[in-house]
Amino acid sequence: MGTLILAVTSLFLYSVGTALQALSFRGKIQPHVVVTNLLGGLALISHGLLIWLTERSEGGIDVGFLQSSVLISWLIVALQLILNLRKPVQTLILGTYPLASVTILLSLATPTPSHVIAEDNYGVLSHIALSITAYSLFTLAAAQAVILYLQNRQLKHNYNSLLVRNLPPLQTMESLLFEMVWAGVVLLVLAIVTGAIFVDDLFAQRLAHKTVFSLMSLVVFILLLVGRYTKGWRGMTASRWTLAGCALLMLGFYGSKFVLELVFHRAG
Repeated sequence: MGTLILAVTSLFLYSVGTALQALSFRGKIQPHVVVTNLLGGLALISHGLLIWLTERSEGGIDVGFLQSSVLISWLIVALQLILNLRKPVQTLILGTYPLASVTILLSLATPTPSHVIAEDNYGVLSHIALSITAYSLFTLAAAQAVILYLQNRQLKHNYNSLLVRNLPPLQTMESLLFEMVWAGVVLLVLAIVTGAIFVDDLFAQRLAHKTVFSLMSLVVFILLLVGRYTKGWRGMTASRWTLAGCALLMLGFYGSKFVLELVFHRAG
């Protein structure tokens, strides 16, 4: 019963927050950052308590496919709200809140195999924590890249569009994207290093594709940063490279977990 109440509360708060942001985006109401952050904060508390109840198993923490997805969506919302205190990322609410709602619904409706990590296995837990934080940040970067791509297109074809009127200047959006990429690269490098140190065999059969895709995505992001500072890459080019790197990263993480846990019903 407690799990259901927390899930319904989280879904309600996320829905209200999404509706208010959509109305603000369309110019129907004035934007209220304080109200938005308050709703998001309350939703995070409820969402976090739900994670505490559903992901803690006897002697460890469940990091199965959907369980990890719920935690990652919580981190995405948390990072977005933290950024929203100093950066113009309120538009991302239209993606982050619905994403969190979907993961909560799926986790309650779809049983998946458990993959429990012992609570005293600090090395592996640190690797997992760094990994999911990097995935969360790169998910935000992917959303920012999509918005930046659309903003570039609108500026060329319809300068007075609703999207252009609601977004900060293009230079601000580009700077924010590269700040996200820089932070994500640092976290991803740390995740790969801790994985190499604490995971017994990082290239084992069940981990090889995830490791390879993570390394490939890291190369893409590093090339993007090099291109930014040596060739001045920006706009649509930066968006495409960011989305390519994020696609490789998500394919490695979600692809392997999806196949192992939902197709073959084995712990990933």
